[in-house]
Amino acid sequence: MKGTHLGEFEELVLLTVGILYDDAYGLAITDEIEKRTGRKVTVSSVHKALMRMEQKGFLHSHMGGASEERGGRKKRLFTITNSGKEALREARTMRNELWSAIPKVVWDVKMI
Repeated sequence: MKGTHLGEFEELVLLTVGILYDDAYGLAITDEIEKRTGRKVTVSSVHKALMRMEQKGFLHSHMGGASEERGGRKKRLFTITNSGKEALREARTMRNELWSAIPKVVWDVKMI
């Protein structure tokens, strides 16, 4: 498996695949990230992240059925693998540990 750490954008994409569960494909992932974060992202950046994470073993993809709304084209649907779930758990654990390590005084001091 190539690289086991998640970048910030990869983490967003992987979390969004989990949110969309059985309807996680490029455009839906892009729309969901924009809706939830207010962040403008391109479909191509999402596709690149999806391909990277599939190579890392964090995602699995398969072709879904064709739909009229897509002109008869099929969607490439993504699901999180067990390795992807573990990568998300590790990222969450690391972030929680870092947040917990910030001394209380940091939050009590008012910024000028």
